[in-house]
Amino acid sequence: MKIHSNYDTKAILKKGEGRTLKAGGMWIYDNEIDRIDGNFENGDIISVLDFDDYFMGYGFINTKSKITIRMLARKKENQITEDFIETRVRNAWEYRKAAAETNSCRLIFGEADFLPGIVIDKFSDVLVVESLALGIDLLKPLIVEKLCKVLKEDGIIIRGVYERSDAKVRTQEGMERIKGFLSEPFDTKIEIMENGVKYMVDVKDGQKTGFFLDQKYNRAAIHKICRGKKVLDCFTHTGSFALNAGIAGASSVLGVDASQLGVDQARENARLNHLEDRVEFLCADVFKLLPDLEKKGEKFDVVILDPPAFTKSRNSIKNAVKGYREINLRGMKLVEDGGFLATCSCSHFMDPDLFAKTIREAARGAHKRIRQVEFRTQALDHPILWAADQSYYLKFYIFQVFEEM
Repeated sequence: MKIHSNYDTKAILKKGEGRTLKAGGMWIYDNEIDRIDGNFENGDIISVLDFDDYFMGYGFINTKSKITIRMLARKKENQITEDFIETRVRNAWEYRKAAAETNSCRLIFGEADFLPGIVIDKFSDVLVVESLALGIDLLKPLIVEKLCKVLKEDGIIIRGVYERSDAKVRTQEGMERIKGFLSEPFDTKIEIMENGVKYMVDVKDGQKTGFFLDQKYNRAAIHKICRGKKVLDCFTHTGSFALNAGIAGASSVLGVDASQLGVDQARENARLNHLEDRVEFLCADVFKLLPDLEKKGEKFDVVILDPPAFTKSRNSIKNAVKGYREINLRGMKLVEDGGFLATCSCSHFMDPDLFAKTIREAARGAHKRIRQVEFRTQALDHPILWAADQSYYLKFYIFQVFEEM
């Protein structure tokens, strides 16, 4: 296929700019660019030079986006060809084979796999693609083709590919939000198994690509603290933490989510695992439910807080902190003395230090002492590229909670 490259066109950085790029990052913002010499169309791969004409690499450009250039290669000899793309895809797959369980996993994680702006998840024998940048969108058919080829070499035949490029962030690239088949149509409800739990994943209408694979090992981490316990799982989505608690042998589990669709899917997943007698679900606003449970004197051995990202920009961090502080304070008050709180944040704007500070403040407000049991991040198939801050987003704690003495 044609690769939209125009290497004679050069973006020249301002003096003193490109600090993130020089530290290993992959983004160049509009205010870092001094000028662009040559003709181009948005989405083209062009050359990037420092203010003194030192070669910095190749990246695709989109002047409609504040992230104007996303880098693909640093070496001058690494022009972007079909072989180059295949090598990137193959490297991503080889890493997953070495580091992660691959029946269902994230195969390509954007910048962390040096293919900025694209995510590809594998659910059994189906791929789900999310493309968030114009330049990578033009490369999307080639990336999918090469990925299917590389998987086939290991005996994995992909029966279908679905696109979930319907995130709002695409509009910031001047792109339409789209979803649909990139292959022949197939049943978009796929059964997967993770940590011994079966799920029906709806890749067409589920959130994001259909299922949150990044919490895989964090869900496994709660097994040991849930056996024989009474568990509350807040923001349960399709029931993943609740079902892990059930499989681990919890005596009772209540999963709560504001989405009726999510609750219906969670109940379906409970039936799939024959857990409906011990795991139940409620459609409710967690922020309203937690104070109500406290007033009723309810207590749980384990409380799990897995909220959506309360902030997706730096401008709303203050409100996000209030939200995280409130749910953690309320959650701690519902934990039996000596019980456990599992809590997380999936916003990369809520950095680890700020999240830890917020939990500390919540404990103080709830008059609880907390003892850290475990700290974890996202699953191994979501690697963290240092200098690409957006690739480090998930923070997960387990605390033991005590009454103040």
